[in-house]
Amino acid sequence: MAPSEDTSSLRGDTTVAGTSEALPDSSKPDQPTFVEPNTPSVRRRTTDQGKRDSRRLSSLQRAMTNIMVPEKPIGKSPTAWRSIRAIIMASPINFLLVCIPVSWALHFATPNNDTIIFVFSFLAIVPLAKLLAFATDELSIRVGQTLAGLMNATLGNAVELIVAIIALTKCELSIVQSSLVGSILSNLLLVLGMCFFAGGFRYSEQGFGTSAVQLNSSLLVISVIAVLLPGAFHLALQNLPSTVANETQYQEGTIDSDILKTSRGVAIILLFIYASYLVFQLFSHKELYNDDNTSEIQASKKYQPGQFESMKMKNIHRRLRGKKSSPSHSITGGEHVSSPTEEGNPMGDQQEAAAAAEQDAGSANDSESVEPEMNITVSIGLLVVVTVFVAVTAEFLVDSINGLTESGAIGKEFVGVILLPIVGNAAEHVTAVSVSVKDKLMLSLGVAVGSSIQIALFVIPFTVTLAWILGKPLTLLFDPLESIVLFLAVLTVNYTVADGKSNWLEGMILMCLYIILAVTFWFYPGAPSIFQSMC
Repeated sequence: MAPSEDTSSLRGDTTVAGTSEALPDSSKPDQPTFVEPNTPSVRRRTTDQGKRDSRRLSSLQRAMTNIMVPEKPIGKSPTAWRSIRAIIMASPINFLLVCIPVSWALHFATPNNDTIIFVFSFLAIVPLAKLLAFATDELSIRVGQTLAGLMNATLGNAVELIVAIIALTKCELSIVQSSLVGSILSNLLLVLGMCFFAGGFRYSEQGFGTSAVQLNSSLLVISVIAVLLPGAFHLALQNLPSTVANETQYQEGTIDSDILKTSRGVAIILLFIYASYLVFQLFSHKELYNDDNTSEIQASKKYQPGQFESMKMKNIHRRLRGKKSSPSHSITGGEHVSSPTEEGNPMGDQQEAAAAAEQDAGSANDSESVEPEMNITVSIGLLVVVTVFVAVTAEFLVDSINGLTESGAIGKEFVGVILLPIVGNAAEHVTAVSVSVKDKLMLSLGVAVGSSIQIALFVIPFTVTLAWILGKPLTLLFDPLESIVLFLAVLTVNYTVADGKSNWLEGMILMCLYIILAVTFWFYPGAPSIFQSMC
């Protein structure tokens, strides 16, 4: 027992670090037992806690890096004069900016001349949409890939959203719905068709990722279902026999109220789907939307030598007939006509394509930094100024629609479905077609199909939700012809992109379908909205 007493006395004399008080004697039953701070268990707990804190900190740092740090280093910021010069030279259609003061002057000087006001306002918004995209691109290169994607997703259809909001505040419900449906049709048929057609002149087949395309097809189908269900709901209840309607207490006002409530509920669900889609595209599966993901994308095929220029070669042989009959010959001036063995050598073409791909990859790696065309102050100022100009000009544009259509020369459906979408999509048309020729078809699909998904899952439900806040009776009950046309367009596009490759004929089919729809809406007067009287 003596050693025990000695140990107890020693423990009782032990002092806590940083204090002069002695620990209580552990031999007393009422005193708690204290564990020394330097025991192995405490050290393990401290180490584990430090590792967890370090992991949390590293995860937070990675998240902030993806959000704020640009993917490539940014070069020296240009001066204000160089930034202004870049704005002037940003697009060849900037000369249409002179239509902005002209349209404003016409609106105040000759308010009854709606046709001229519409034309100049229409032409003025086209370069403004391009400048809006230019400012967004300049800001996106200064932030991380995630935040850049969010900026492009938010501001990508800003013109369509501004036009829809202005038309909504003026109770032009049919213009709101037809312009948004027309934007989807324009992106799916006209823009995508032009991309396939333009790329088909350089490549016999172009490949793209099937996983991302199939997912986009599913999202488009969901949006079409959301548009068709209110129409089916209204049609089913409207055709009920009077006895059944009285028994079920379904009157006309009750049907309209239920459609309005259903549309608002579906709009909230669509916004949730769009938020999930952004997380999927920008965070969890962003590699599916990259052109460099070669495991998912089928290799594009170029035309064989002489395949696309057969008519030209036949003309050459006709002119040279009787002069030389050898399989391989040259023309005076150094032009070489390939021999049959050269024309039928696919390996040579593949090696040439591989060498070109390596050269492109090398040149991409050589560019270590991105040179901005505007400084950040001018970029933000341009974004704000252009947005204000778009809002004011779009208001004059919407004000002139009724006067334009009342003359009978053009219908309101044609203006909403065909003309107004061209205003916001003109800049995207040029971008998508130019990158498709460079075999960046995933980027073209992101512009065309991605914009359609954004309008269907974000702009339309957001507009319905905003109308709910403003007390406007905007629903998902679209015009019957618009709903059917939207369904047919999505069905055609899904069949076209199902195999993961495209050619020029598929592009021509999509463009011709859009022309057919344009002719149809030229003669279609449009069905009156049952909710217009409630606005």
